[in-house]
Amino acid sequence: MEKNEEEEDQEIESFSSDDEEDKGGAEKCIKHYSSSQRILLVGEGDFSFSLSLAKAFGSGHNMVATSLDTQESLARKYSNGIENVRQLEARSCLVLHGVDATQMSQHFFLRTQRFDRIIYNFPHVGFLYKEDSYCQIQLNKRLVKGFLKNAKTLLKEETGEIHISHKSGDPYNKWDLVRKAEKNGLVLLDSVPFCKDDYPGYVNKRAHGSCSDDTFHLGDCTTFKFRLKSLNS
Repeated sequence: MEKNEEEEDQEIESFSSDDEEDKGGAEKCIKHYSSSQRILLVGEGDFSFSLSLAKAFGSGHNMVATSLDTQESLARKYSNGIENVRQLEARSCLVLHGVDATQMSQHFFLRTQRFDRIIYNFPHVGFLYKEDSYCQIQLNKRLVKGFLKNAKTLLKEETGEIHISHKSGDPYNKWDLVRKAEKNGLVLLDSVPFCKDDYPGYVNKRAHGSCSDDTFHLGDCTTFKFRLKSLNS
């Protein structure tokens, strides 16, 4: 069932209040992420990646997890989507639906926030053409460009990093992630192998079409880490 505006406003108000509190306790980490960072997750499928982080931290109070899907489409597309969201919210993670990665800097709540980490795993517009076709590649490049343009405005200037995990090899190397980032005022800090097993419970989803709940073969993947170029000039 869709949340009404009053319910969503209450969750956002609760998240903002919790974020101002001193949570105390020992810092907990999983790979590149820690409970001391403010983390924005973008383009989540069934929210299993967000839930993996929240379970590792013991809480999701430091996280905002977003999806382009509405609650209704989430329930329709993914067998575990609603349950994963329920568990995230029980761990104090703020979950936002209907958030477009290419317009999120204008979102009424997100535009007021700044994050240490903004994560987008395997961005993809959907399977409109063959994966290696010119049209498909251009559409995916446009998605990445729009995401980077928006994400950079939501970063904390001194500590913020944008992480994009992406399949390696042809045709994915034709998306020109690093070049797109540089044109948007970002610089590559590091690129490291991505391993799904590092995130217990995470299941990558096709997200589009009649097989949206199916996983897909990852093969070799890389997490690219970007920061604002001004910090390195």
